[in-house]
Amino acid sequence: MNILYMGTPDIAAVILETLIQSRHKIIAVVTQPDKPKGRGNQIQFPPVKELAINNQIPVFQPAKVREESFLQTVKELRPDIIVVAAFGQILPKALLDMPPFGCINVHASLLPKYRGAAPIQWSIIDGEEKTGITIMHMDVGLDTGDMIMKQEVVIEPKETGGSLHDKLAICGGEILLKALDAIESGTAKREKQIEEESNYAKMLDKTVGKIDFSKSAISIERLIRGLNPWPSAYTHLFDKTLKIWDADVIAENPEGTPGEILSVTKDAIIVKTGEGSLSIKELQLEGKKRMSAAAFLLGYSIEVGTVLQ
Repeated sequence: MNILYMGTPDIAAVILETLIQSRHKIIAVVTQPDKPKGRGNQIQFPPVKELAINNQIPVFQPAKVREESFLQTVKELRPDIIVVAAFGQILPKALLDMPPFGCINVHASLLPKYRGAAPIQWSIIDGEEKTGITIMHMDVGLDTGDMIMKQEVVIEPKETGGSLHDKLAICGGEILLKALDAIESGTAKREKQIEEESNYAKMLDKTVGKIDFSKSAISIERLIRGLNPWPSAYTHLFDKTLKIWDADVIAENPEGTPGEILSVTKDAIIVKTGEGSLSIKELQLEGKKRMSAAAFLLGYSIEVGTVLQ
């Protein structure tokens, strides 16, 4: 099929790479406009754009896909189907209705759970044991369209947002090819979502990562893993931001104030929480590199009784 592909970040680029290697033809790619990034505010291409350019695929970057000029461009491209993966804009009905086979979305959750912008991270934060990829026909709602195929992915005990992202990206490309075959052959079955089972995975920002030590050690440890590598979970030490990259749950519930450092070993910092305690194994103090707790403790003296804020 002739495919118009719409996507922006890394996960969309991995899925696009799978499509490029398939029998289908990518007639063009649509991605978000270039943005400044990093300390120097240098303009960087979205990952999907970089991959498309490297493969001589035309790239379009409309500020808004509902603009008449862009809709006209899509009409002239005459795609058989539009494939969307983490694009970043809501598609208007005029665009959804344009291709003969419609528009399908590669969504990184087992719908109807975790509709929205950050399904990968929230599935870990919420303690899910599995997630996956759903291929769905798109409608005017937010991830509300009929489902075509699903593929489950197990969330491992020490899974991070980054490791789960990589697994789902590979899974997304594989199941997308199967779904395209079924759609083209007319054998794809559509299943409506059960609204009562839906929830919304709200967009992440840095404030989500502020650790509340009055919560349980289990929930904080999940937050740490889910927000690794971005936006990261953090607290404060020495009046500086302290990012926590890895920690283990200690079930015992000793006396102390939530956030209080209970003990310091050669390779861990033990912190009291609302229920149980956390053994911090990897961390990063503001202005310093990410390092193990053992390496950190070689350079810093941490007093028992200090309370992380």
